[in-house]
Amino acid sequence: MKDKTLEYYEQHALEFCENTINADMSNQYKMFLAYIPQGGLILDLGCGSGRDTKAFQELGYDVAAMDGSRTLCELAAAYIGQEVQCKCFDEIDEIGRYDGIWACASLLHIRKRDMPEMLTRLAAALKDRGVLYTSFKYGNQERVEQMRFYNDYTEKELDLLFCRENGLECVEWNISEDARSDHQGKWINVISRKENI
Repeated sequence: MKDKTLEYYEQHALEFCENTINADMSNQYKMFLAYIPQGGLILDLGCGSGRDTKAFQELGYDVAAMDGSRTLCELAAAYIGQEVQCKCFDEIDEIGRYDGIWACASLLHIRKRDMPEMLTRLAAALKDRGVLYTSFKYGNQERVEQMRFYNDYTEKELDLLFCRENGLECVEWNISEDARSDHQGKWINVISRKENI
């Protein structure tokens, strides 16, 4: 994640939490959890407010939460009642630990040229046949908006990105409207599975 992006989240952590904590992600939860064993271990990568960690906990899953912003980690920890790991995505070094990784609006801050390496790292952290959920704003740009770096994807780009070479294979995707009531725009949501290569 770019330093300016992280700086944005540090400076606007409370506002960000207030704007995202009530977003209805239930349709995406259903899509993701269909691939996770009951009680399985999920990594909430870029957990932000802790909204999704809390939802998964309440459904009986074991959840590890992680974010790169120290302030967001503190706010999320208070909200979910457990420690949140404060580290950047490229510091993930677990091997075969998670049944699923939930990266909701997180990897969209990684440059496209760095995504294959990031996906290989995340695939390594998954158990065999574990799944990764990712979501991106729909489009094909790399851009900076309100201090934050974004990469947007289309179906065609994601089909090329999630390939067996990085240990992941796309198994399901959909396009959804923004879950925040005061925002517009389309998102592309992807489930990919760790496959033997």
